Amino acid sequence: MQIYILIACDHLEENQEKKLKKNQPAILSALQAYADSLPQAGVVVINDCTNQSDDEGCDHWQLGIEQSVKKSKQLQLPINLFNDLAKKFAIDAEVGSVKKGKREALSYFGAQEGRGDSFMIAQYLDL
Repeated sequence: MQIYILIACDHLEENQEKKLKKNQPAILSALQAYADSLPQAGVVVINDCTNQSDDEGCDHWQLGIEQSVKKSKQLQLPINLFNDLAKKFAIDAEVGSVKKGKREALSYFGAQEGRGDSFMIAQYLDL
């Protein structure tokens, strides 16, 4: 099963967006280190910005990972990674499945939503 975990970047207040942009290099570095440590999982780092303009920044920014999982236990590492990022950078995350190239959100967790639980998320994903 293909899953994704994205940092909640949409609908941020101006100060939250500035803080996230300031922390983006450190977050990307952590995501890339995670991807590099698990080549067998086919982890892809996502850092997409659509409708970018110099004045307004991104209309739709996606920052996170996509990877393949077969067992619920394989969710522990990515969920713990995003729990750590949430604690360090005061962010929230969205987790879901990818089917036929389309993402379907299943759960949210992080600084405001509360710590992500890999067991519960595995249940939502039917793993």
